[in-house]
Amino acid sequence: MFSNEELKEDFSHLYSSQIYFNHASCGPMSRPVKNVLENLIKEKSKDEINNYAKLVTVASETKQMIGEMINCSPDRIAFVDNTTNGINIIAQGVKLKKGDRILLNNAEFPANVYPFLNLMKKGIEVDFIPSKNGIVTAEDVLNSIKPETRLIAISFVQFLSGYKVDLEIIGNCCRQKNIIFSVDGIQGLGAVTLDVEKFGIDFLSCGSQKWLLGLEGLAFIYINKSLQEKISVSNAGWLGVKDAWNLLDYNLNFRNSASRFQSGTINTFGVYALHSSLNLLKKYGFREIEDAVIFNSEYFINCLIDIGIEPILSKINKKYLSGIVSFKSQDGEEIFNYLSEKNIICSFRENHIRFSPHFYNTKQEIDIVVDELKKNINLS
Repeated sequence: MFSNEELKEDFSHLYSSQIYFNHASCGPMSRPVKNVLENLIKEKSKDEINNYAKLVTVASETKQMIGEMINCSPDRIAFVDNTTNGINIIAQGVKLKKGDRILLNNAEFPANVYPFLNLMKKGIEVDFIPSKNGIVTAEDVLNSIKPETRLIAISFVQFLSGYKVDLEIIGNCCRQKNIIFSVDGIQGLGAVTLDVEKFGIDFLSCGSQKWLLGLEGLAFIYINKSLQEKISVSNAGWLGVKDAWNLLDYNLNFRNSASRFQSGTINTFGVYALHSSLNLLKKYGFREIEDAVIFNSEYFINCLIDIGIEPILSKINKKYLSGIVSFKSQDGEEIFNYLSEKNIICSFRENHIRFSPHFYNTKQEIDIVVDELKKNINLS
């Protein structure tokens, strides 16, 4: 599907002794990103230490590429420092009253829980949908809506199971019932595709360090125009106003774009890294990347079943697969430690062994991992 020569050029770590199946935790640096950052370090060490105009251009181009990726205009994008603080923008800005309800689920990563739990001190009620074998479906969400539900927050891809929820079903329901729809996109974007317009998403927050192959310390939010007009700016900053460079005219007149939530200095290195990484992913094609990711996951699941391991998503329709393949084991820590010794990099979360290969990982690497499990691990 992809040229081996290109992959070798862009992802040289593929040809080392390490098998890296941990993109759901943190993605590795591609060669183009590494080169961009090395050049930026040189510039900031000597030649262009304070080239703010160049950062503005790179940031603008990066927002344009994000918009192309998720189908929105770039003025609907703002940079933040991480997924959690992105979610806090909607949690602290949304205008809810005592007795209003927020709908979450118990298979969420805490980043998509604590910002909303923090609202309970204001009398907001939070309902949790119970997961089934680590999975929460769109139907589970719809069946849990109450008359007082004002906001639904869910992850595009659930971090333990890898289940990719049908956002379009939820989004359509939210439109009909006038419910705010907020999505944590970090375990999906860069691996599988998402369309904020088609899926009816009002708000999305996503860090850049996982499947997007960027850096920790940079994330972005998407907010549609309608929701923007309904929430307040809880953290006002000088770069969020229209006439930011009129420095001594303290006029709190917020920008009309999502940049009103971008309060101050952004992570320059993170923006340059994401700019480079998005260019790289565009080169390979987001749809083509998704096809490769899903192929890897489906192949991995079938190989694990063949050796007697039942992954969480072993009986799930292909359309709900993502880049995460996980299984639960009472010997999970022992398995994780053994794989680590073999330089097979994965994650151990809540008694789950979680593998997360990206599009450039190969069948051969999956075969090696499965063979190690088959030969050396007690799977009883």
